[in-house]
Amino acid sequence: MGLDIIGIENPVMDFCTLMNKMPERGGFAALMDYSWQGGGNVGSALVAAARLGAKCGIVGIVGDDAYGQFCVDDFKRHNIDTSHLLTDQGTNNSLCICVAELSTMERSFIAKSGTRRQPTKKEIDKDYIGTAKYIHLGPMGEASVQAAIWAREKGIPVVDDAGYFEASTEANVGLIDIFVGSRHYYNGLFKDENYEKNCKTVQKRGPKIVVFTLGAKGVVGLDGDKFFSIPAFKDISIVDTTGAGDVFHGAFIFGLLKGWDVEKTSKFSSAVSAIKCTRLGGRAAIADYKTVQNFLKTGKIDYTEIDKRVAFYHEGMINNVLANCK
Repeated sequence: MGLDIIGIENPVMDFCTLMNKMPERGGFAALMDYSWQGGGNVGSALVAAARLGAKCGIVGIVGDDAYGQFCVDDFKRHNIDTSHLLTDQGTNNSLCICVAELSTMERSFIAKSGTRRQPTKKEIDKDYIGTAKYIHLGPMGEASVQAAIWAREKGIPVVDDAGYFEASTEANVGLIDIFVGSRHYYNGLFKDENYEKNCKTVQKRGPKIVVFTLGAKGVVGLDGDKFFSIPAFKDISIVDTTGAGDVFHGAFIFGLLKGWDVEKTSKFSSAVSAIKCTRLGGRAAIADYKTVQNFLKTGKIDYTEIDKRVAFYHEGMINNVLANCK
């Protein structure tokens, strides 16, 4: 049986921290909360899509350490197929310290690259890629470019997470069918707010659908010749925007799988992302389909199931390490 979405990425381990304000150099800041979560743009998108009901698979490489194992286990917890997620023996996984600052509603990242290798085009399975209804990619490395070429041959739409401005993405825009970029990528391309004109500029380079997520300014997009703009959700208590774009991507592909038009899909995806932002980290507050639909109807968020995962992620990594030490 085929999968709805296959994503390609080397997963990251996130250590998420929350403070009111970053300390001055040589200063002190109180840590308000912390959480260990699986991370990565494509990985968190797959978790979001899977929580909503999509069947997903991940292609990539993890390190041979506790961080790598946690990433694998977190995918399995969300019923994501890891049969093509390789472990690079004797290496370690990437770690990202994510710092959320309440006073500014900004987040910063301190990353340590792991020693595990990047997948080559020889390490991905053409037949496996061909089972997907959608392919989801981040930065366009060797394996991702090959997967996009194979997907094009079979008529499988290619979705790309254009998070930060990447030369590899720019060089391969013509292989992307659905381009969903962040405000950071938008600002790397354009210096004005003529969103319709600028979406058309990207569209002329290949993608049929172009969407930009602009944080507090909402979402703008172009589907064929139809331009739309959706305001951001208000009256919610934002804690951390880490992973907001990643979650948007997963929800977006889910909406396309449901057969919704791009504007409806974008509003739904914005709702999923908004709920995520009310808790620390990129995955703890990813809602299921019922919770999102209730939020869209009532504006209220049911945290019953969400906060169970918040508690798990708070100590999950530590418990994982202790279990492996026995």
